[in-house]
Amino acid sequence: MADYAQARRNMVDSQIRTNKVVDPAVLAAFAELPRERFVEPQFSAVSYLDEDLPLGDDRYMMEPMVLARLIQTLAIGADDVVLDVGCGTGYATALLARLARKVIALDCDARLARRTKALLAELAVDNAVVVDGPLAAGYAALGPYNAILVDGAIAEVPKSLTDQLAEGGRLAAVVERVDASGCAMLFLKSGGMVSGRPLFDAATPHLPGFQKEAGFVF
Repeated sequence: MADYAQARRNMVDSQIRTNKVVDPAVLAAFAELPRERFVEPQFSAVSYLDEDLPLGDDRYMMEPMVLARLIQTLAIGADDVVLDVGCGTGYATALLARLARKVIALDCDARLARRTKALLAELAVDNAVVVDGPLAAGYAALGPYNAILVDGAIAEVPKSLTDQLAEGGRLAAVVERVDASGCAMLFLKSGGMVSGRPLFDAATPHLPGFQKEAGFVF
């Protein structure tokens, strides 16, 4: 029988700590949350590998190292309200819920949204709300948000999401380059304006529902 507790310790020590994640609260969340519960049973034994794991229908759970660095970059406080865009089965949502006051988990796949609701209930995560709808639209009804995590790679960050950031809010996402590689980015809202900066290279599976806006053609 797999020793998942040891696997979690190995994940934190070998994959996360060694890749510039030093925030004690973030490390504790990854060390305590049972990642194996959020994957299909056939992937439980490999759930702590530093890999993106399939969730079905061309959706994936982001690899631990990339997810941990994105979450740390968001610098989530205990009073923050956070939006998790593309929550999948809710692993990132459950991690965020250990750091924030409230998390809104959004997914466009009703099957995954139902799975997230069930898993969060089983794990007694009571400060997260699961909603379904188009990912690029966000969920303005429960905003504005102090932080937004985009749980997958996207062509660009739409204004519909940055508009839902509170003043001083942060958004972390992996943005796809022209050559199909990815770059983790942090976007900050200050004085009503949003600016972004690159963080690190990241190869992360594409999240559906985000298309690059076409420019003007002359």
